[in-house]
Amino acid sequence: MNRDEILKLVALNEDSVRQFKADVHNAVSLASEMAAFANAEGGVILIGVADNGSIPGLSLEDVSRINQLISNAASQLVRSPLVVQTENVAMENGRIVIVLTVPKGIDKPYFDKNGVIWLKCGADKRRVNSKEELRRLFQMTDQFHADELPTKAGIEALDKLRFRDFLRDSYKRDFPEDPAELTRMLKNMNLATDEGMLNLAAVLMFAERPEWILPQFVVKAIRYPGNKIHGTVYVDTEDFTGPLRKVFDDSLAFVMRNLHKVQAGRGVNSPGLPEVPETVFEELLVNALVHRDYLVSAPIRLFVYDNRIEIVSPGHLPNNLTVEKILTGNSNIRNPILVSYVAKGLLPYHGLGSGIKRALDAWPKINFADDHEGCLFTATVHRPLVEEPKVVSGSPISSPISSPKTEVQILELIRQDAFVTTSAIGKSLGITKRAVLKQVDKLKAQGYLRRVGPARGGYWEVLGGQG
Repeated sequence: MNRDEILKLVALNEDSVRQFKADVHNAVSLASEMAAFANAEGGVILIGVADNGSIPGLSLEDVSRINQLISNAASQLVRSPLVVQTENVAMENGRIVIVLTVPKGIDKPYFDKNGVIWLKCGADKRRVNSKEELRRLFQMTDQFHADELPTKAGIEALDKLRFRDFLRDSYKRDFPEDPAELTRMLKNMNLATDEGMLNLAAVLMFAERPEWILPQFVVKAIRYPGNKIHGTVYVDTEDFTGPLRKVFDDSLAFVMRNLHKVQAGRGVNSPGLPEVPETVFEELLVNALVHRDYLVSAPIRLFVYDNRIEIVSPGHLPNNLTVEKILTGNSNIRNPILVSYVAKGLLPYHGLGSGIKRALDAWPKINFADDHEGCLFTATVHRPLVEEPKVVSGSPISSPISSPKTEVQILELIRQDAFVTTSAIGKSLGITKRAVLKQVDKLKAQGYLRRVGPARGGYWEVLGGQG
């Protein structure tokens, strides 16, 4: 590195990979700075450069002293010891700047001599001060995984029928009736701790009521009218709980019932095909359930709008993964126990790193957003445009019976006037009374609407938390 390159670095100011120090006297403090860089992506410390960007530089005596201090700090005051590089660069004023390069650590986490773990936080550093942060740091280095966390549930929390069927289908083994034998089996299967308590993976997959033990790990789904979040107005909403397979099945069913059906050249009496292939949501939901960050105490959220469907998973992409990398099939196993069991048939899982590619092959109109600050990963499936109803020979033609848009409009009219007639609804929406009756029958069958009292003199009531 030459002085022109030094000047370019100084002009960029300090950030998470670059730091300035006018001088160094405290080896312990320098060791904490190096540990923070090593626990992140590595970085450069320019010694002889002040915080304000001026370059006072160092004397030859300073350089000799500081290089010895650097060596002691890296080898004796950081655990595990670090291998760092230094380069002395002469500046125009005859002074010297030391370029101290700290590589990204391969044995994370790194501690200072007091046992403190430091992390970079922008241009500064901070201590790891919570169990969750510590767990995540160990998770990033494959020394710990969230799905092996112990829970407070014992073997009595198992869904015996579900676990029995899994043992029979996957291992050709019978369910052990003896509690001690069952506990040993669960330990050997990496589903229980040494103390005999179920771990997180076991609860998620095989507990009878996982939500009683881990209430935060559910899927919350909602269907909004239009393309924005509404505070109180929605068409359909539900929380999906239970073992992982049930959560998957129920979430997928929610999406499919809120999609339009298209004939696609089929006969008029055929059920039609979903506007977006079902396999797309199979792959994305499996990905969300299996690869989400279970160190974040939050549910997966499923939002259905008129023009898109969003699956929002807690946790950004782990380690050095980016959206670009996952699109090419790269992956990182965040929950290896879940992955190993899901691959045995618990969910329609087809291999690590291939789910997103399969979803894109089936439906290219998908975007992914990795939000590190918000600690979220979002998959957005864009829906095709739906043609508006057309008028032929002066007669209105209703939108398809399965159109959620028409259902929303009917429910909204009933909210405004519980005594509204089907004829008035049809006139307001520009569709036939017969079309309204078909939509009303469907809403009643789905549990969203009921009639109170007789056809004449009675009124409508919106059900199912319809806002």
